[in-house]
Amino acid sequence: MSMKQFSVGESDFKNIITGNYYYIDKSLFIKEIIDRGNRVILVPRPRRFGKTLNISMLKYFYDCCPENLPLVPDNPGNTYKSLFSSLAIAEAGPQYLEKMGKHPVIFLTLKNIKEPDWETCLGKLQSLIQGEYLKHDYLLTGNGLKPAEQDYFKRIIDLKGSLGDYENSLEKLLIFLSRYYGKKAVILIDEYDAPVHAGFTGQYYNEIIGFTRNFLCAGLKDTGEYLEKAVITGIMRIAQESIFSGLNNPGVFTLLAEEFNDKFGFTEPEVETMLKDFDVWDRYDDVKQWYNGYNFGGRIIYNPWSITSFLDSRAKELKPYWINTSDNEIVEDLLSNGGKELKEELETLIRGETIEKSIDENIVLRDVGIDEDLLWSFLMMGGYLKHTGKRRDAASDKMLYNLCIPNLEVKNTYIRIVRRYFSSKIENKRLEIMLQALVEGNTELFEEMLQKVVAAVFSYHDFSGEPEKVYHALVAGMLTWIANTHEIKSNRESGYGRYDIMIIPRDLSQWGIVMEFKKTGKNESVKSAAKSALKQIKEKKYETELKERGVKKIKKFAVVFEGKNVTVKEG
Repeated sequence: MSMKQFSVGESDFKNIITGNYYYIDKSLFIKEIIDRGNRVILVPRPRRFGKTLNISMLKYFYDCCPENLPLVPDNPGNTYKSLFSSLAIAEAGPQYLEKMGKHPVIFLTLKNIKEPDWETCLGKLQSLIQGEYLKHDYLLTGNGLKPAEQDYFKRIIDLKGSLGDYENSLEKLLIFLSRYYGKKAVILIDEYDAPVHAGFTGQYYNEIIGFTRNFLCAGLKDTGEYLEKAVITGIMRIAQESIFSGLNNPGVFTLLAEEFNDKFGFTEPEVETMLKDFDVWDRYDDVKQWYNGYNFGGRIIYNPWSITSFLDSRAKELKPYWINTSDNEIVEDLLSNGGKELKEELETLIRGETIEKSIDENIVLRDVGIDEDLLWSFLMMGGYLKHTGKRRDAASDKMLYNLCIPNLEVKNTYIRIVRRYFSSKIENKRLEIMLQALVEGNTELFEEMLQKVVAAVFSYHDFSGEPEKVYHALVAGMLTWIANTHEIKSNRESGYGRYDIMIIPRDLSQWGIVMEFKKTGKNESVKSAAKSALKQIKEKKYETELKERGVKKIKKFAVVFEGKNVTVKEG
């Protein structure tokens, strides 16, 4: 068993290496960054996938002004070389080591700027920029700055600058540092879009978009004379608002790209090594079910936050770790407020099936709630979905992706969203009684409680169009409550036809259930409709799959309805 332990939540590269913590070597990320011809590189990845740690690693690699040393142009260079001595980058070649410790670095992480209003957000941004300027306050001594530049510098650190001063602060500091050291500077910005997401939910979207665009473009556009590299991370590319407009050949590598596809998150071989090191190799299948499933540029990736949290826990408990590090407010709002079709697609995903959607790598947050393609793109880029295949649609010339829920941890989030939706309509206790009656085979109680649920949830206009689908979606949604103890299938083939809903117990000694939904026809009685539904189940042999799975106890239910009146008959 490994004697090293994780420092869960630690994102400072130096602290992890000098603290002798367990570390998966991602140092060849440096090589890829250097090899890329793009001066500006954006690498979006889901939250908690190692972005801050990788950006921190770049800082220590490039930095020519180490801590606790005289900060003068002829300083002895990077004293952080020992951090990399045992890592892969040390063997990558002299052309990479020549870059070590040769550039001043501007390092900003915006991941904690998630304020409820624009005034507070701007204040936090100003303080963050102030802090970076204070790190380089030695620029105020000597002849490094002209008098007007000194006045500007002081306004920034005294928090007395105008909005324009702070929007230009990245460009100004880049020029000051490059001129002082006689070397091009490196800009590293982590989680650039965290304030944008906060602005979307906090109703100050236009203000934060404007500031971010001006701040980044001033520092990154036409600054090649001073800029060696700029590496920016975030969750997604927020591009159509022109945040990155006008930049010369920026490299944008989303999780659909092959570039950097093994540098964020853990690969399968890495996870296998970790499980062996921590003597839990026998848990591999369970770990895979819970935390595997991501597809980054064709490579299988595990969730690093969840893997390290699991291995770091004394009990080695399999539970949601990553998903509980955020309130998921945007995701819940978008899915809960969606229409009938969206809820049906959500039901499909929870059943473990795929949906086919177009994916746009450029996200416009304000359009996510009204543009379906952007919604699915948002969910995939954020780590809530993965793609398993793609094809080009000849009619639209769009690339269509097969999307599904990546793992059990994320599935629990979708189930929670569905539960909260129903909880807002009806008491949890009533739902629990109904579902308990169902899985125990208590037909009469199930019918009674289902009737109460329908009365509470629906109005008569909900049944216009295709009422079978309305009931189907209702029952399928409520069945998410028992998704951990029962496998729920819908509209699947079994025997000689397609059943409506099948409930397969994970404990094969429990009841297996087949459901068929029927609307009473014109001049048709409930009894007649139920008889027809049960006959269909029998003749089509819908119970075949249950028997093949080893379920011995099987119930067949006909769910018959006339508007808001529902009847359940057992055959």
